[in-house]
Amino acid sequence: MSTEVAERPAEQHHSHRDVTGGWLRPATFGVMDGLVSNFALVAGVVGGGASGKVVIMTGLAGLVAGACSMASGEFTSVSSQTELMQAEIETERRELKVHPEEELKELAMMYEAKGLRPELAAEVARELTADPAVALDVHVREELGVDPNDLPSPWLAAGSSFAAFAIGAVIPLLPFLFGAASVLPALLLSVIGLVVTGGIVARITARPFWYGGGRQLLLGGLSAAVTYAIGLLVGTGLS
Repeated sequence: MSTEVAERPAEQHHSHRDVTGGWLRPATFGVMDGLVSNFALVAGVVGGGASGKVVIMTGLAGLVAGACSMASGEFTSVSSQTELMQAEIETERRELKVHPEEELKELAMMYEAKGLRPELAAEVARELTADPAVALDVHVREELGVDPNDLPSPWLAAGSSFAAFAIGAVIPLLPFLFGAASVLPALLLSVIGLVVTGGIVARITARPFWYGGGRQLLLGGLSAAVTYAIGLLVGTGLS
């Protein structure tokens, strides 16, 4: 009976979502930034008394410039982060070759700090470092806190940022593309966009829909109100 239990594979009672991928943060930030910043930009131009054609040109320019800026910024930052991780992984690889005994003791001490008895910690460390590939993987995970086989992709981050910003930025621009003359339709559409996108992200992160939607609506509304007020003041002063 005990043999059957030992040979039986462990049951999977639940699964975990990918929390280390490089798409959620730039995609979330891109949509929110695109929607809020372009609505604020459009609202500011409308508040300054610009014509519909100027509003559309300004909104399109803001969309393209913002999407390109987001993509290039994400690519550079994630590339730098990944390159730093790769450099540290290579440092660990060299240390394992040059000072294997010291690295073994270091790993054993880590397991001791986690609660294992010294003898058991040393045995576990020896077993894990018997295979050089496994040893590198374990040391990188324990010392750097990263998975050497799943480093963030700068291309994924850049693409997610570009597409997400463009999607968010086009929302407040749509009414003007269909002939709207006031900021009210853009405001209503942007409110819906803020609530929906904020709520979706909240659900992904296991938060209530109303929490994410309300938070994003509050932040986006404040940003747009400030920009619209400045545009209105500047437009009045120039007229």
